Amino acid sequence: MRYLLLLLLVAWLAIAGSSRADQTDPRLDFLFARLKEADAVEARIIESHIWTMWSAIDDPEARDLLERGSVAMANRDHKTALAAFDALTARFPNFAEGWNKRATLFWILGDDLAALRDIQRTLALEPRHFGALSGLGLVLMRLNQPARALAAFEAALAIHPNLPAARHQAERLRRSANPGEL
Repeated sequence: MRYLLLLLLVAWLAIAGSSRADQTDPRLDFLFARLKEADAVEARIIESHIWTMWSAIDDPEARDLLERGSVAMANRDHKTALAAFDALTARFPNFAEGWNKRATLFWILGDDLAALRDIQRTLALEPRHFGALSGLGLVLMRLNQPARALAAFEAALAIHPNLPAARHQAERLRRSANPGEL
């Protein structure tokens, strides 16, 4: 029965029209509600749909900048990625995933303060962004702030209980903590 519901969910997402794309897509509310109840298999499928919606934007220029920056970042062409994400966030400041991608790049580059600024902007636009919350945890770990890092991972897990990386990092922080650190 559970997988029949999952198939119906996938079909509904495929055919349901939305006048909006990105973090404002109204279908996200349903997906986030399901994500909290999902088993690990269903959660991966729902997570994939959420990322697809977060990355969707109706403007062709924005799509091109996101794609160019993402491909460049994957290819470790950080200069091209930064130029694309800078243009994306400047021209489309209400597109949460543009800020999240640039935050990820800043984290890769070791610019933790810039990453924190972009994570804050991402979360202001999409407070349920479990990827940004996990990224926040990683930045705070690197800044040697274990209690705040754990809180960020726990916030991500409250939204997406089956998020393996956040669960692993939270458990690692709990195991390694001195009583006074957390």
